[in-house]
Parts: sequence; structure tokens; C-alpha cells
Amino acid sequence: MDYPGYLWYFWNMSAVTPAIPAYGLYGEGRGFPDVLHCERTSDRASLHDWRIAPHRHPHLHQFFLIRSGTAWVTVDGRARELKLPVLLSIPAWVVHGFRFSVGTEGFVLTVPLSELPEAFGKGAALASALASWGAAPADPDIDAIFEEIIRQRAFTDAARAPMLRALALQIACLTARALQAGAPAAVSRYAGHMQAFEALVRSHLRDGWTLKNYAAALSLTPTHLNRVSRATCGLSAARFVESRQFHEACRLLAYTQMTIAEVGYALGFDDPAYFSRAFRRHMGETPSKYRNRLASTDLPEPSLSVHSPAGMP
Repeated sequence: MDYPGYLWYFWNMSAVTPAIPAYGLYGEGRGFPDVLHCERTSDRASLHDWRIAPHRHPHLHQFFLIRSGTAWVTVDGRARELKLPVLLSIPAWVVHGFRFSVGTEGFVLTVPLSELPEAFGKGAALASALASWGAAPADPDIDAIFEEIIRQRAFTDAARAPMLRALALQIACLTARALQAGAPAAVSRYAGHMQAFEALVRSHLRDGWTLKNYAAALSLTPTHLNRVSRATCGLSAARFVESRQFHEACRLLAYTQMTIAEVGYALGFDDPAYFSRAFRRHMGETPSKYRNRLASTDLPEPSLSVHSPAGMP
């Protein structure tokens, strides 16, 4: 699997960084306005010159079916051309962007994690397979499910929401099955380890845990934990922890009245000046500039920027 994934809406989205924004539907901080969202690739991509800048979605999982045309994807800093037809699974927070040839056809399905606990909940049978991003050849029969989701969204009766959840769960099941069918056993084990690692990081982000602490809690050696992290998300375990640490710093700066020093202390930084330097090194701007920028704008330019990885056509 050489290519082991964007809400098409840009209205009132909010950015986390200049280079890698985080998009929510109709604005971060408000509830998702529906059970799910589904539309055709061409409906929105055509409005943005068939280019989607690298970005990420908090709390949303996306499934892409790209049926025809030509498509390139960047995921966590790596670019590759996709072999179509392809089914993509993109978990929350995974940085991804696209470039399509004019007329590319397919679908994008966006589901809040809370709407499908059977797929994304703690201990869910599908959670391991869907914890890391992946791509697999698309079965022709799956087109009909995406089409039915679009049709069901037009209804307003009591059956609408459970029907949409059922169809989305079917997509999740078929995607997980396709990903597992094409993945070596070791990759599947790595996905399970990575899911457990991410859960521990979220639980102990403010506790000052070291890599040894995380490895011990997972019954792994630090060396093996690094191997798992690099194989599944392209980052060392330490860099993965750091990335989640600064995700939380961004959230606190954006949605609380905590001072910059208080944010640093909350995330285990004893020296506010060191926190500010580390934040700037990681995010490309100081905490105060980030907070001020977020307060004044909520939409970055929707095009591939100079920060996009080399090799993206």
C-alpha cells in the first residue's frame, strides 16, 4: 500500500497555524450542524481551482472515494499520486491536502467522532483499523452507498438520522475491512499500539510523562514505540507527543482566557519564556501573535502554500 486523508466548506472556518490550519464546519467551537456531511468532490473542489491546502479537522473523521480523474494527496508532510479508484480514511487531526485534475469525480463523507461510537469509540472493534490514515482500492459497489447518503440527507423525517448513521457505519466497516485486507499483520498491530499511545498522550499531556513512561504503560520499549510512531504517522514518539502538546496549547490560547504563562504552566513548561520560544519554533509565530491573529481572522487562503511539501504538483 504505497499510499497508506477537507471539508469542502470554507465558510467561517478557523485556522490553527498559518501553514497547517484546522477546519471545523461552520466555525470551530460550535457543534457540528448535522449527523454527517456528504457531497461530491466536484461540488466544492471546482470552486477552489481543484486545490485543497494542507489542513486538519478536530473531532471529525473523513472518508474519501475518488473514482475518476487524477488526484494527488499530501499527508503529514509527504506527497504522492493516488492510484484510482481509491478509498481514503482520514482520522481527526491528520494533516492532509489535495490537488485534483479538472473534472475529478468522487465523494467526501465527514462524520463527527461522537456520532459513530461503534467505529470510533473507545474499545470499538473498528477503532484500530481506522486509527491511522490509509488508502485501499475502492470496490465499485461502494459508490451506491455514498449516493444513498446524499439522497437520505434530503429527508426531514424521524428516520433520517438513524439511516444516515447506518449508511456511514457501513462505509466505515467496508473501509476498515479494505484497509486490513491490504495491510500486513505488523501494520495492523502498529495501528492498535498507536491508538493506545494517542489515548495515553491525551490523558497525560499535562502530567509531564516521559517517553519511558508512555512505553512502559504500553508494555513496549522506547525504541519500539518510536518504530510504531514513525510507521503510522511519520513522526518519532517524542515529536508526536510534542505535536499533541502544541495542539492543546493552540486550543487553550484560542478558547480560554488563560494567560500565555498559564497555558505554558498547564502543559508542563516551568519557564513562560521557554514556552513562548518553543511555541514559536513549533508553530511559526509567538503565542501572543497566534492569539491575536485568530481573533482577527478565521479563513486562510484556500490554496497550496509555500509550506506544502516538495513534490506536490
